[in-house]
Parts: sequence; structure tokens; C-alpha cells
Amino acid sequence: MVNGPWQTALAQLDHVSEIMMLPDSVHQLLRNFDRILTVSVPILMDNGSLRVFNGFRVQHNASRGPYKGGVRYHPELTLEDLQALAMEMTWKCSLVGVPFGGAKGGIICNPKTLSKAELERLTRRYTYAIMPIIGIEKDIPAPDINTNEQIMAWMMDTYSINNGYCTPGIVTGKPLNIGGSLGRKDAAGLGITFVIENVIKNMKMELKGLTVAIQGYGNVGSTVGKFLYESGCRIIAVSSSKGSVYNPKGLDHHALIRYYKENGSFEHFPYAESITNETLLELPCDVLIPAAMGNQITKKNAGKIKAKILVEGANGPTTPEADHILAERKIPVIPDILANAGGVIVSYFEWVQDVQCFFWCEKEINTRLKNLLNQAYEEVLHVSHERGFTLRTAAMILAIKKVADAISVRGIYP
Repeated sequence: MVNGPWQTALAQLDHVSEIMMLPDSVHQLLRNFDRILTVSVPILMDNGSLRVFNGFRVQHNASRGPYKGGVRYHPELTLEDLQALAMEMTWKCSLVGVPFGGAKGGIICNPKTLSKAELERLTRRYTYAIMPIIGIEKDIPAPDINTNEQIMAWMMDTYSINNGYCTPGIVTGKPLNIGGSLGRKDAAGLGITFVIENVIKNMKMELKGLTVAIQGYGNVGSTVGKFLYESGCRIIAVSSSKGSVYNPKGLDHHALIRYYKENGSFEHFPYAESITNETLLELPCDVLIPAAMGNQITKKNAGKIKAKILVEGANGPTTPEADHILAERKIPVIPDILANAGGVIVSYFEWVQDVQCFFWCEKEINTRLKNLLNQAYEEVLHVSHERGFTLRTAAMILAIKKVADAISVRGIYP
């Protein structure tokens, strides 16, 4: 039995490496990390006391280009979580043709208990602590759970001041007026929508009237919901951390967003039945999108999934045991490294624009995003059909092969 995201990441790598007959030397390199930095982040609190937080930056593999990955602030953050996410970023960038390697970072903290001033001091001190290993051509951080445009602005400013000149390309996911990119906010959700359109077309289903359940109606989940709702899909269930709501006749996306802004949850939403987040996963629907946290679909509930298609909006929501059960039940799983790659693709576009000091219109960005995802989906589908693998295994084979080839052609120094 595999427990936790890091064990899942290793199990997936080991499984695919065996299928590929990957040389043991390359396999061992991919199982390990180029660098793991642990830092102390001391800050003065508003009451004058000193508090020390623990922070990390994990860099997995840079064979294909600079490291890329988000920064998350969470009270239950662990180094193993970051290792799994950094490794997954390597595969994600490789699969969709973005010339980056994988990284991830974060601070063990609860940002909801910090004032804005404390959050700024925390961010700036963390940025200063990891400065030796980040840079436009080294490692480019981005937002993740509990971080946002403002956090990225503080990171960019701290790096720029210490560097002696404005360096907008050091982070992505910034505000537009300091080098951010059009289309970045919606990128992950729009990318998932593009992938769903491809899947539906391949399965000869119609987008209009498609029933969809979304676990985690946050930044990513609600964006997917918006695009699918506007395309004529029927959103039958959504959830937040405080519970889920369900209406088989469909939920109004705009009413949901208004209600959540006013109440902070979907509890007592007047046009739906309240259900548990666990129940949402087992509802009959055409498409199930787990877009919350990892390890949501397990061997305990995989046999109860009634969706026709599962699209991973979150990172690592399906355990290997659940994958096996879903494959036996012939429920296709669109893996996270393909489904939610829109964010890193447009982050790459933002980095390119910053480096060139030349910015694109939103239509061009969305067109480029769609082209890359369409191409990646077709490649994954081809390998899956040709070799009889699940979509996840096919995606992992393609991703790992590109990284392994880069390692082989570059060689080992010295």
C-alpha cells in the first residue's frame, strides 16, 4: 500500500521506469534531487516578539531548463509534500514541452493568522533566504496554495532591490503592472477546460448538457466551473472546505460565486441540497473534477465513483491503488500533469515576455495555451492507444523520456 504524495510520486516513477527499461543510473538520478534547501525565516511580529518559521525550496531536475514551481504557505506543509510536487513539476513541464525543470517551495505557517505586515515581512525574509539558488535563469517561483499576486510582488521587489535593478522575470503570477501576463489568472482553469473539450470530442460526447461535479470550488475549480457553465454544461455539485452543495438540475455559477463572497462558504445555499465532500465524489455525473487537495480518490472510494470521466484538477488527487481500480472499471483518468498544466504553461509565457520585455495580447496567449495542450493530449492518447496503457502511464512515459533523453545527451559532469 502506498501512503502519502511522496510515496505515490516514487511509486509512479518506479512503475514507469520499469516499463521503459530505464537505465538504473538515470532512474536513480530521477529518484533524487539536485538540491533541497531548508531555511529559518525569523520575523518580528506586530506585537514586537520574534517568531521563527521554517521554509524550504526543493529543486528536482534542471536537465531541460531552469527550475520552475510554486511557493505555498500552509500550517501542515511537509518537506515530503514539496518533494512530490517538485518531481511532478518536472514531469508536467516536460510533458507539455515547457523548457523548465521542477521545483517547489514554501513556509510552514498559517497565513490566515498573520497580519498583512507580518505576511510581507515573512515573504521578504524567505525570499532573501532562498536568493542564492533562485534567479531568472536558475529557478523561477510562482504562486501556489495561500500565495497570490501580492506575495509574488513582494518576492520580485525583494530580489530586485538586492540585485540592484528591477527583475520582473524572477517570479511569475505577478500583477499586470509589474510584468504579469494577461491570461495568467484563468490559465489553470482554462487549461482544464481545453483538456475536457479534447476528451469529450474523443469520446464522441457533447459538451452542452454535460453533468459536472467539482470538488474544490476555489481559484482553479471555480474558473473551470465558469468556462464549463458558459459552454452549456450542467454543474451539479461544488464544494469548499466547509462542505458541498448538490442540485441534479444544475447550479448557477454566478449565484454560487456571489453567495460564497457574502457568506464564506456554500452552507445553506438556497438552490441546492447540502452534502458532504465525500458524497460529492461519488455522485453520478459525466465528469468529476477533484480540484482541492491530494489523495482524495483512494482504494476506499474508487469502487464507488460513478463519473464517466475523472479529470485531475488538483495535484495528486488519485492514489495508485485507486488508479488501478478505476482502470479496471474502465473510467478514464486524465492525469494532473496534463489536465492542470495550464498554469505552468502561461507562467512560462509570462517569463518569456518578461525576458523579452515584449507582451502579448490575451487572445494570443490563450491560443498558444490551447495549441500546447492539444498537442500534448494527442501525444498521450496516441501512446495510450498504441501500447494499451492508461492515460497516466502514457503521460508519464512521454514526460520521463524527454527528461531521461536530456540527461543522457548532456552526460554527467565531471
